[in-house]
Amino acid sequence: MNCPHCQSSLTTEREGRTVHGFRRFQCRKCGRRFNERTSTALNRVQIPTDIVFLVVFWRLRYKLSLRDLAEMFLIRGIVFTHEAVRDWEAKLAPTLAEGLRKRRAGKAGRCWHVDETYLKVTGEWCYLYRAIDRDGNLVDVYLSETRDMAAAKEFLRSARSVTEVEPEQITTDGHTSYPKAIAKELGTDVDHRTSQYKNNVLEQDHRGVKGRYRPMRGFKNFDAAHRFCRAFDEVRNFLRPATYINQTIPLAHRRVIHVQRVAALQDLISAA
Repeated sequence: MNCPHCQSSLTTEREGRTVHGFRRFQCRKCGRRFNERTSTALNRVQIPTDIVFLVVFWRLRYKLSLRDLAEMFLIRGIVFTHEAVRDWEAKLAPTLAEGLRKRRAGKAGRCWHVDETYLKVTGEWCYLYRAIDRDGNLVDVYLSETRDMAAAKEFLRSARSVTEVEPEQITTDGHTSYPKAIAKELGTDVDHRTSQYKNNVLEQDHRGVKGRYRPMRGFKNFDAAHRFCRAFDEVRNFLRPATYINQTIPLAHRRVIHVQRVAALQDLISAA
């Protein structure tokens, strides 16, 4: 393991482990001591990594408040505060989101459905731009304080960047900002359809984030709202088994897929 202080590879593993079971090292070049967590997102966190992962994962996946999570682990003998949950989410949610976004590069379809839904942040309504492809796979998520040309351009620019795909067709609800934004960011060759009925698949998909957001009674910070919404949708999309019309996946196979993908998420956290 390279030294996190001087980046030297001249390191020696020391005897014994830390209280939480992490290997200890010493750099022969700068003489400093460190362990596996030094200079990582969880440096100085007194809770084992697998517990922190479960807290953040359950926070993103299920309808649990900060205090709910602290109470659930308290009766299991693990003590931390709701503020610790907030801090771990702030540190690890971006890591999960970025790791999953990189995995999706080049995998999205070329027919996109784009729409916005409303979220309340600091008492004000904001616009959550979301897009999925024809098969229901996530394209991108972007939270904006406004619903205008600049926001539409930024969202489309972000969607093309993360998917690395040039769409052939985009369906929107007919908002006046989209035609020019699509032409400017994606080119004039993109087929732009404007029909709220053809976007029903995305309207139904909004239920995921809306159902998770309502028990939280709004967000208190715009950056935290953007971070949470992006990580929530990335995790939700990653855990969703890819299916086609009239295709049935046996429950046993669904369980296997779920366990494998949760393990992959934990690997992302461990490597952070």
